[in-house]
Amino acid sequence: MTGEQHEGPHVVAVSRDDEHRFSKPVVDEVVLVAGWGIEGDAHAGTTVQHRSRVARDPSQPNLRQVHLVHAELFDELEPTGHHVAPGELGENVTTRGVDLLGLPAGTVLHLGADARVRVTGLRNPCQQINDHDPGLLRRVLGRAEDGTVERKGGVMGVVLAGGVVRAGDPVVVELPEGDQEPLQPV
Repeated sequence: MTGEQHEGPHVVAVSRDDEHRFSKPVVDEVVLVAGWGIEGDAHAGTTVQHRSRVARDPSQPNLRQVHLVHAELFDELEPTGHHVAPGELGENVTTRGVDLLGLPAGTVLHLGADARVRVTGLRNPCQQINDHDPGLLRRVLGRAEDGTVERKGGVMGVVLAGGVVRAGDPVVVELPEGDQEPLQPV
């Protein structure tokens, strides 16, 4: 369930669902499988599993095997009247202490003792967020002061190395070498 207080970057909660629903129930642990995703999760697979993407082209590679959201987003939403808990935005891993949205493409996140996830891009928030909590979409998808689109719905990634991940596990950020590109929606 929800982890204890930790000083460094860590996993707050893990979630999975074997059916395509918006929110995912929090569980004690998830098993990441290299090249596949979260064992027992509806979005796991080598090719796209998101229903709208399957309808467009089911042969696309699955760049969305793992969905991560920073718990700081929940803190930001609370004063606006949106009470969001881990798993409610459909994420598999809720973190604290990592600026997920500020990471460059290709960043590798070490989760727990063994698991490694390569960040592929930003989640593009959709209408389902409003279906879950009316008005929430405008809080997680909007425009920055410079006019650029801001997407706050977390990041997506693919599993490079498998392992068990639980609340309280440390998160270590490994930035890519060379030029660092900002995350784009996937």
